[in-house]
Amino acid sequence: MAKLSNRFWFKLHGLFSLPIWIIFCFVCLTGTISVISHELTWLTNPDSRASNPQQLAEKPKSQLVDIVQNAYPTASISTVMSFESYIANTVIFTDSDKPYAIAYVNQYTGEIQEVIQGLTFKSFMRSLHAWLFFPWQNGYSIGYYLVCFMAFVMLGALVSGLMIYKKFWRSYTQPKLRIHQGKKTFLADLHRLAGVWSMWFLILMSITGLWYLAQAIMWQNDIEIEAHAPVVEVSQLPYGVADVPVRPYSLADAVNIAEQKFPNFKSTYIMLPEHFRDTYKVYGEGDGIFYDQYSYGVTVNPWTGKVESERSPEKMNALQTLSHIANPLHYGNIGGLWTKIIWFIFGALLTGMSITGFLIWGGRTVKAAKDTDNQRSIFSKVPVTHLVQQDGK
Repeated sequence: MAKLSNRFWFKLHGLFSLPIWIIFCFVCLTGTISVISHELTWLTNPDSRASNPQQLAEKPKSQLVDIVQNAYPTASISTVMSFESYIANTVIFTDSDKPYAIAYVNQYTGEIQEVIQGLTFKSFMRSLHAWLFFPWQNGYSIGYYLVCFMAFVMLGALVSGLMIYKKFWRSYTQPKLRIHQGKKTFLADLHRLAGVWSMWFLILMSITGLWYLAQAIMWQNDIEIEAHAPVVEVSQLPYGVADVPVRPYSLADAVNIAEQKFPNFKSTYIMLPEHFRDTYKVYGEGDGIFYDQYSYGVTVNPWTGKVESERSPEKMNALQTLSHIANPLHYGNIGGLWTKIIWFIFGALLTGMSITGFLIWGGRTVKAAKDTDNQRSIFSKVPVTHLVQQDGK
C-alpha cells in the first residue's frame, strides 16, 4: 500500500472541517453553552433558584403537584421534573388560558416562583444544539441529521490531524506554545496543543454523536429502543360509579414503591396518568453514575398499585444502555458541577480549534493568492521579446 504524504493528510484535514466550518463551530459553541445551561439559568433568573436559607428538607413531588393544583384548580398537571439541588423543580401543566406552562416550584419552601409559557433557556439551547430548530416531520429533522453528521467531521479531523502531527505525544510531555514568533506560529501551536489535549473529548463527542445518528435512523424507521409503558386493563377499571372515580393509589404511593425497589433512588421525572387506563411513570437516578436521570423507574397501576413495568441498568439491553449513557457522557453531568466545568472547558477548546483551524487555513489561502498575484505581476513586467529570447535558448 502506497504511503500517503503529509500534504494529502493536510488537505484531507481541511476538507473534513472547512466546507462546513460555520455549522461545525456553531454546533460546538451551542453544545458548550448547553453543558452549563442550568447554571446560566440560575445566574440570570433568580426565580429559577432553589434557595433554602432555613435548611428545610425537600418536599415530596406529590406535595409540589398539590401546591400547583391548589394555585391553578382547573389545571391539568402532566409532569414533574427535578434537576440539580440548586435549581427549582418544574411542574408542567396546561390550563384554560395556558396551552403549555412550566412552574418553577421551590422544592424546599413550596413557593411557586415563576410560571413560564414557552421554552426555558435550557430547552432552547439543547434544541438549538441538537437539531438547529429545523422542523420535525415524519419522525425526523434535517437539522438533527446535520448535527449528527458532525461526528464524522470530528472523527475525520482527529484522525487526519494525528497523521499530520505524528509525534503528537510530545505535546503532553513538552507542550509548546510560541507566542513571540508571529501570529501564524502561535495559531498553529495553539491548534495542535488544543487538539492533542482534547483527544479524549473529541473521541467521546464523536462516539456519542454516532450513537445519536443511529438513534435517529431507528426513530425514523419506527424501531423502538424501549417498549411503551403498558396500559391498565379495562377489566380493572371501576364500573357503576356516578362520579369520576378517585384512583386508590396516589402519586405519593407510586414514588414510595419506586424508592423501595431501588436503593438510593431519587425521582427526577414523573408523569401523571393522562387518562383512566394510564399509569404513574416514576423515573429517576440510582447508583449507576454513568446513567442518566431516567435510568431507574417503574410504571405503577393507579387502581391496583401493581408495578406494570420496571427499568434499571441491570435489565437494559445494549441499545437501551447506550441510550441512557449517551447524554451524561455527551453533556458531562456524570459528576455534577465539576464534570460540567471540565466539559465546558474542553467544549470551549473545541470551539476555539475550529476557529484557529479556519484562521490557519485563511492565512495560507491569502498567502497563496498573494504569491500567485506577485508571480503574475512579475511576468507582466517582463518584455515579451525577452520571454521569446528565453524560450529560444
